[in-house]
Amino acid sequence: MSDKPMKKVVRKAVIKAIEKAPDSLKEKVREEAKEKVKEKMTSELQSKVNKASEKLEDAKERNADKVHGKAEEAQDKVQDVLLSVRDKLAKIKEAGEEFQEKLSSSDYKNKKKLKGVNNIKGYKDVKGSTEIKSSMDIKSSKDIKTFGS
Repeated sequence: MSDKPMKKVVRKAVIKAIEKAPDSLKEKVREEAKEKVKEKMTSELQSKVNKASEKLEDAKERNADKVHGKAEEAQDKVQDVLLSVRDKLAKIKEAGEEFQEKLSSSDYKNKKKLKGVNNIKGYKDVKGSTEIKSSMDIKSSKDIKTFGS
């Protein structure tokens, strides 16, 4: 008991009815059939467009979430780098301040001990052979003064 024999019978009946129907009725049926086909195609096309639009919206949302996630990660990394740079600069500044303090607090005597260009001996200041003490100029133990003398 399949539907095939029934469909064949109905189809043949419809075909005979269309053949015997008046032209004005045929024309109305054709126009209604065109409208039904047009509506069906439009609704199918609209549903396909809606599905595609939903898929596109879902993909757009997923990508937006990914982009925001990556942006937050990048922001965290940059902030960590900037904080480490700030810490390093603070250490450098502190070391520079300590160095400056050491330089400024050094004794005034140390500043006097620094020699300038004028204090460097030249070739004229080197003793010649005549200025070197001889064995006679060297003091002996007799020449040393004591407390009692």
